[in-house]
Amino acid sequence: MYEMERRLAGEGHGLIAGTDEAGRGPLAGPVVAAAVILDPEDPIEGLNDSKKLTPKRRDFLFEQIQERARAVAIAAAGPRRIERENILRASLNAMAEAVARLGVPVGHLLIDGNKNVPSGVAQTPVVSGDSKCACIAAASIIAKVARDRLMERFDRRFPQYGFAHHKGYPTRDHLEALRSHGPCFLHRRTFNGVPE
Repeated sequence: MYEMERRLAGEGHGLIAGTDEAGRGPLAGPVVAAAVILDPEDPIEGLNDSKKLTPKRRDFLFEQIQERARAVAIAAAGPRRIERENILRASLNAMAEAVARLGVPVGHLLIDGNKNVPSGVAQTPVVSGDSKCACIAAASIIAKVARDRLMERFDRRFPQYGFAHHKGYPTRDHLEALRSHGPCFLHRRTFNGVPE
């Protein structure tokens, strides 16, 4: 998992950051992006694509990353911004914002996916990067856990939608709640399945 980061660092690229997002597919809530710079002298075991980890394992690794990484930052794009920019552009912009918030000069950026982010930092997109690069995997975990916790808080304000259970994804229960109650301000009104 650390091979690409070590190679780039060995080539003199300086600090290597990974970035990823969580929440492109839901009908409600923000897309949350994270950027992480790991400490190569203190590797964290068990990093992987956040979707392949149990919630308990994600929570454990979230804390490990927060404690042991050199830098961690989060940014988000809310529903109105997603509606204005479209989900892809909002996701890429949020990832760029997370990188900018790291507070240290990034020498090279590794991005999950096949697109560059709007940043002047040298960068390499890596398809399935959250399964291949430790720093991207770490960013995927930070983004996923942060977004899940946010949706659990929103559930207390809007219990009729069941956000704590489905996190805004288009499950049968969520679609039924939308039909019964209509959308709230968290819903992305340009997404199929969200009524006007």
